[in-house]
Amino acid sequence: MKSGFVSVIGRPNVGKSTLINSIIGKKIAITSDKPQTTRNIIQGIYTTKDTQIVFVDTPGIHKPNHKLGQYLNRQAYDSVGGVDVILFVVDASKKLGPGDQFILDRLKELKEEVPVILTLNKIDQLTHEEILQKIVEYKDLYPFQEIVPISGLKKKNTEELIKTIRTYLTDEVMYYGENEITNRSLDFMMGEMIREKVFQLTREEVPHSVTCVVEFVEVGKTSMTVHASIIVDRDSLKRIIIGAKGSMIKEIGTKARMDIEELVGKKVYLDLQVRTIKKWRDKEEYLSEFGFHDFE
Repeated sequence: MKSGFVSVIGRPNVGKSTLINSIIGKKIAITSDKPQTTRNIIQGIYTTKDTQIVFVDTPGIHKPNHKLGQYLNRQAYDSVGGVDVILFVVDASKKLGPGDQFILDRLKELKEEVPVILTLNKIDQLTHEEILQKIVEYKDLYPFQEIVPISGLKKKNTEELIKTIRTYLTDEVMYYGENEITNRSLDFMMGEMIREKVFQLTREEVPHSVTCVVEFVEVGKTSMTVHASIIVDRDSLKRIIIGAKGSMIKEIGTKARMDIEELVGKKVYLDLQVRTIKKWRDKEEYLSEFGFHDFE
């Protein structure tokens, strides 16, 4: 048995959550084509007969413009402490940018030596020659222990990534049960599935002003009723999410309910409300209530 913790870091929207979902084989982290989808540390647990790897999915590191953004960055920075391996994920289909360089500079400031594996994601969009060019472009920017090209979406070369990670693991204990795939609560997972549908179905300016909270759940023998709130920071967004004659919130609820039913394995009735809390992303009392802590 070899086991350990792996922090997955990178800029927003480079495919960190998609990669973890692909490796775990189930959807534990929400995804979208919009940046800064992940807001909380989410542990995805990969277990086989002789291996357990706890992947720590982090918010994308970015320039914050509110207290929530500061919290997200701090979570990402803190996640690299005490882990066995760091996966630095980059979008290989795009040019090396200042955001990537910023993260590399932070890695150079680490007080403890942690193996860093450069993970060139989205190689399904590149030719073989372009992949080689990317390796050459990055290899001298940091003393990476390994460089592994992969496609999280297409599950290309992810098994090789697992083998590479395993060589750097030194623990020999099972941190979680063999059937556990995440450390997050069911309420959290359901709230995230609702938020994902908001991301997918609304325009660019809407999702980052939204969070979703499961208020309470009524559980029956063959079904469950989930009462949840979609929180926005202004009434204009509330109107967008509700939609004409309730069309948008109905679509959000229908799609989210399907994912939740797959997660819990029973019939789900989803009661969705939309609440406006002005500037909630800058108010510590609401951030704390919604599960975001440590703002110093």
